Amino acid sequence: MVSRLKKGALFAGMSGAEIQGCMKCSKSICTAYEKGEFIFRQGEIPEKLFVLLEGTVLVGNDSSDGQRSVVATFDQPGELFGEVYLFRHQQGPKQTGYDHYARAATAATVLHLPGDFLYHTCGENCRYHSKLISNMLSILAQKAYYLNQRLQILSCTTLRRKIAKTLLLYSSSDGNVTLPMNREELADFLNAARPSVSRELMKMQADGLIAIHRNDIFIPDMGKLQHIL
Repeated sequence: MVSRLKKGALFAGMSGAEIQGCMKCSKSICTAYEKGEFIFRQGEIPEKLFVLLEGTVLVGNDSSDGQRSVVATFDQPGELFGEVYLFRHQQGPKQTGYDHYARAATAATVLHLPGDFLYHTCGENCRYHSKLISNMLSILAQKAYYLNQRLQILSCTTLRRKIAKTLLLYSSSDGNVTLPMNREELADFLNAARPSVSRELMKMQADGLIAIHRNDIFIPDMGKLQHIL
């Protein structure tokens, strides 16, 4: 378990002994779920932070007309989910439940970390407790930055501009683009149909804005791509 937790940002910079100390101090528990089983349901009151240890978990919601949509997929050991709802509930004037559900897409094991542990340091004044809280703040800051960037992308007036801004966001100085998502997830990220995104990528390649080789994307001229924004 400790080796898997080390892979996540929540326990970054912590030794195995410190992680075990956090688990003991917080009274965290590990729970195994079968495929299709819910980790939490819509309407439940948030009380815990969840960290994936193995398997795949889907976060989604059901509309009033029965339509089911997937908001996020978690499949990497150490990934956490449910934190936004937890902190929103803790800081709000009244109790607010989840407006999404989390369900095991495969057999999965999840760490349940009590939310109170993230709000107060323990009587032992443990260094690893403070480190965990600091890591949590960094994670929330990164997610806030991500949401701000996505808002800017979605505010672009054309699909080409949305794609260009996304590619520039995930590009390195040498022009190589490392997207943390596949084409289907990219389409969801851009709030566009996958065929439309694929067609526009091909048009952008034909116009010399990008070069595509299988799943790799390269920007030959960063200035040219920035010019269309």
